[in-house]
Order: sequence, then C-alpha cells, then structure tokens
Amino acid sequence: MQPMSFEFRSRRSMVLATRGMVAAENPLAAEAGLAILRQGGNAADAAVATAAVMNVTAPAATGIGGDCFVLYYDAATRQVTALNGSGRAPAALSIDLLAQQGITGAIPNTSPHAVTVPGAPRAWEDLLQRHGTLTLADVLRDAIHYAEHGAPVSPVFGAAWSSARVETFLRHSPHTEDYLPGGRSPQTGQVVRLPGLAKTLRALAEGGAAAFYQGETADRIVSTLEALGGTLTHHDLKAHTSTWGEPLATDYRGVTVLEHPPNGQGLAALLALNIAEGWPLAQYAPESPEKLHYLVEAMRLAFADVRHYVADPAAVPVPVRGLLDKTYAAQRRARVQPDSAMQPPDYGSPPNSSDTTYLCVVDGAGNACSFINSLYFGFGSGIVARGTGVFLQNRGANFVLQPDHPNALRGGKRPYHTIIPGMLLKDGALYGVFGVMGGFMQPQGHLQVVNALVDDGLNPQEALDRPRWCLEAGTGDSVLLLEEGVPVATMAALAAKGHRVAPVSGAGRAVFGSGQIILRDAEGVLYGGGDPRKDSAVAAY
Repeated sequence: MQPMSFEFRSRRSMVLATRGMVAAENPLAAEAGLAILRQGGNAADAAVATAAVMNVTAPAATGIGGDCFVLYYDAATRQVTALNGSGRAPAALSIDLLAQQGITGAIPNTSPHAVTVPGAPRAWEDLLQRHGTLTLADVLRDAIHYAEHGAPVSPVFGAAWSSARVETFLRHSPHTEDYLPGGRSPQTGQVVRLPGLAKTLRALAEGGAAAFYQGETADRIVSTLEALGGTLTHHDLKAHTSTWGEPLATDYRGVTVLEHPPNGQGLAALLALNIAEGWPLAQYAPESPEKLHYLVEAMRLAFADVRHYVADPAAVPVPVRGLLDKTYAAQRRARVQPDSAMQPPDYGSPPNSSDTTYLCVVDGAGNACSFINSLYFGFGSGIVARGTGVFLQNRGANFVLQPDHPNALRGGKRPYHTIIPGMLLKDGALYGVFGVMGGFMQPQGHLQVVNALVDDGLNPQEALDRPRWCLEAGTGDSVLLLEEGVPVATMAALAAKGHRVAPVSGAGRAVFGSGQIILRDAEGVLYGGGDPRKDSAVAAY
C-alpha cells in the first residue's frame, strides 16, 4: 500500500450531534468511547475507554506506562476539577547520584533515570471513582480485545512506526519484541497483536490500579529498571497517588479559558493569551505577518516565564496568581515591538501573591472530559517492562540538574510537564473542550486554537485545519517553524522582522502536533473537529 505523502488538504466538515461525541487520534479509539456512551456511560467513562484503546493503536504516543492530566466539567454542578496523574522521581534519585555516574548536563531520554513512576493507571481509576459510572473492567474491554486479537496499523502512525530510525531504536531497546512482529516494524494495514500488554490490561481490569503498582506488573517494572541501573523501587510505585485541584483560568475576550495547574505548562497558554488580548488580532488576516508576529512574541514571553517558574508546586512555590495578573501581562506586552522580533526575553518579576495523545468527550448531559495521556518521547524511554508490553515514560528527562533551579531534580518530586488539556466556558457553562498534543508545541497550539475560535470565529474543524507555527524548542531563542500553507510573503515579512524562520512540509509537519475540539452550544448541539495531521476521528450519535 502506498505510504503517506503528508501532502493533505483536509476538506473535512465539522461533525454535529446532540447525544454524545468523542474526538480522538484514532477511529477505533473514538468508536470505543462512543460505545461506552451508547451503553449509558458518561464522559469520564468514555475518556478512559478511548485512552486505553489509544494505548494499543498508538503505543509510541501513549499508554499506562505514562502520565495523564484531566479537566472534567460536571454539568450538574457546573464545576471543573483538575486531575494530576503525573508520576514522581524515584526517592533515591538525586543530582549527586547522577553526577557520580557522569551525568551532569541533562538526563538522557533513554536512560533508566529518565523513568518516573507511571501515573496513568491510578489516574484512570481515580477519574472513574470520582466522576464515572462504570468500572475499569467495563471500560477496558475494547482495549483488551484489540491487544489480544490485534488491530490494524493506521496510516499516519504506521508511517512513523515503520521508519528505519524507529525500527533501529526498537531493535536496541529492551523487551520490545511485541512491537517488532516478525522482527520488523509493522506496515500500514498490518494487524498487530500485543499479548504482553493484553495481559497487563486484563490484570488492571480485574484488580484495579493496585494490580499495576503492587502486583506482578510492579515486580517486572522494578526488575527491568534495576537490571539497567535504575533506582525506582516497589515503594516508589506503591506510594504513588494522583492529586485533585482547581484549574487555572483567565478571561479572553469574554471566554473563560481553563488550563491544568503546574507542574504542567498550561500556564504558558494563559500567559500568552493575556498578553495577546491587548492587540486587535481580529483585524488582521489569519496568516498575516502582523498577526503571527504578535502571537509569536506573546508566546516567547510566556515561555520565558514558564520555563523559569513552573515546577512541582508541592516542592517549590509557583507564583501563579502574579503571573496571571492582567497588569503584569500589560507590562510584558509593552516589550513587544510591532516591526522587530525581540531578543530572547528574560523571565519577568510578577507581583507577589498568596509523543502524547489528546482526546475529548462530551456526553448528552453536557458533562465534558478534556484528557491527555503521554509517554513523552516516541515510545517513551524505549524501555519495556519485561513481559508486560508496557513502555515506560521518560518524563524525568525534563528535570534540571542545577540544584538552585525550581525544576531541579529531587527524589519524590514531579518534573515540569508538557501535557496540558484545555477547556472553555461562557458565563460559567461549558463552551468547549480542546487540546493540541506535541511536547512544547502544546501551549502554542492552545494559543492558536483559541485565537482561531474566539478572534476569527472559525468552527472546530477550520481551527484545526489552519496552518500552524511553532517555536521549535519552546524557548525565547527558538527557530520559528512555519507549516506548509503559511503564505511565502508572510514568511518573508517575519524574517524581515528578525524572526529566524524555517518552512516545514511533508512528514516534518508532525512537529506542529495534533488536536481535537468539541464545542457545545446553549441548545446542547455538539460541534466536533479532528486534526488532519493524525488518523483522527470524531465519533458521535
């Protein structure tokens, strides 16, 4: 079958329904969530079912060896809760220990020391217990079926999986036999069975999260990492807990934008929106150099603050209220010049104050779940716990190895996290759920999606189809990547302003992430869009 060309033009219509909607990066996953809604489950139940199937159909991006973050809107109370399902560093891991091993600059992405405790299994269970109506056994059935009996490899993920680079990576990674059927990366359309993962998911369904953190799976995670020199222990796994909190919010032109609080980077999107709010963006053409210049500069300033201040708030105070102060945003906005790109900005001084997958679900009652689950890099650390089919994430690579930095490595601490779910309210009622996955692209994607929806009045599918830009490394001095579809004249004008621009086309467009959006109007009509950059689908009834 002909490989992906990535020279797509979406031509998709948004999907409309009233009884329930699931938007995900794979059709089988979206349909699994919809099946749960049809059975009487709610948005929380469907989200976990969808995420579990994504673990099988896109194992490079997501899974129970990773973390997840959730924003959940309860229609009955009109309250939004934030679930932090991220894991912590092993208690015995320290900067000094790494230095003794010659690791000083950064933790390598494939090192056993990059593996933090997987938070997803506990978070799935916690989400169901607080907001769901079904059990893990109920919602994991489709994922177990696909893992045991096989699922065909989808086009976009198949193109990445079968690349020579990925195949070489998997060949040199521990215990990855299931992911190289016949000794080779599978091709698009090939049915892949994952017996180790099926066994692990079945244990999770039958024994709950305890079966993952204390049972045979835990034994295999610990022994695999020990053999590689890692420090994660049974106690680290058993002690893991999720945490519930309140989302962060800001008003953007009458729409309340909600993001997950730190240790995630959702704060970056809110900071950028606060800065951008001061400019008349709706007056500029969508891909005009003026609009993109202002949005990019707002993002540079936001990243400067977030990369300095965001860390685990249980270990280091994060000045969230001061950073979100509108007066502070005005001060930061004043640094932007209309005709020239700024030099890499420093972080500000706010006033004192007390590879990933995204999916979203809205059910017929108006409950909504904005859900993101990730292994971080493609296939995480590349380490599979022997016999489990579980790739272990490499979130620990985000720690800083400078003792005085807020995000400095410390045992039992959560690292700076890139994954962020988003939500929109109008007058306190649900307006929409959205997300854009992809490392440091995520807050940039959130900024661009909200700009498209609110400033330009686009529908969900149009907002996702629009060409994107990306500050490559999520820092103030990053190269500005511009997706195919951004006018050449705009690229030239941005370069003239001093931006270091680089056009991107073909398979390289994966850097711009992948998003899903579901909006809900006052009549209860749902409007959904799926990103053309992935094998996305919107399932509804």
